[in-house]
Amino acid sequence: MRIGLKPEVKLKLLIRQLFDRNSSTYTYIIGSNDHALIIDPVKENVPQYINLLDELGLSLKMVLDTHVHADHITGSGLLQQKKACEVGSPIESAACCGSFNFEDGAVLELNGLKFKCLFTPGHTNDSYCFYFKNPGWIFTGDTLLIRGTGRTDFQNGSADNLYESLHQKLLTLPPNTIVYPGHDYRGMTSSTIDEEKNNNPRLLLTKKNDFINHMNNLKLSDPKIMDVAVPANLKLGLE
Repeated sequence: MRIGLKPEVKLKLLIRQLFDRNSSTYTYIIGSNDHALIIDPVKENVPQYINLLDELGLSLKMVLDTHVHADHITGSGLLQQKKACEVGSPIESAACCGSFNFEDGAVLELNGLKFKCLFTPGHTNDSYCFYFKNPGWIFTGDTLLIRGTGRTDFQNGSADNLYESLHQKLLTLPPNTIVYPGHDYRGMTSSTIDEEKNNNPRLLLTKKNDFINHMNNLKLSDPKIMDVAVPANLKLGLE
């Protein structure tokens, strides 16, 4: 070892992917040594998260939502109350009560594990993805799903913006980047940027007008609890 250089600290990393059957939502617990981050928690499952954190010997330090959800109520506020952790909100979001705000390109850190916040509007106007360059993970929320994407027909969504977010940001990442989506409806758990680029039917619509026309003609029903979930999630899920 050369004099004057600090030895490289090797991080002990883990991911736990938890599935909510009612909303088909994936929640992620990410551990770096003894600290933890939770992405997209579901309020009803907060006791499960806390039990798992205790079993793994992890101290919850941060909670992030990829956007204001319409299909479930976030557990961010409840986790903040119970675990005294920080809750981050994007500057574009109308959600209140968080501990701090972040913006596009912001770099956050979890006990030595750095990751970048990528603003990816389209599904909603406050959607973000979280990119961990090392070890090569991207948590895409509803922006990019496995063999699909999020819808764009409510919450100030925009097919035009989603196309740009996908092609100008996500598809420019290294091809072997592991994709961890916010939902899945067919039992798939993860993918890669390259796999989605070559097999995702919506990404194969490479012309913007074709993509926009497809997204604008999906004719999907609204999420069942949207009228309850959106107002609640603007307050971090707290009544």
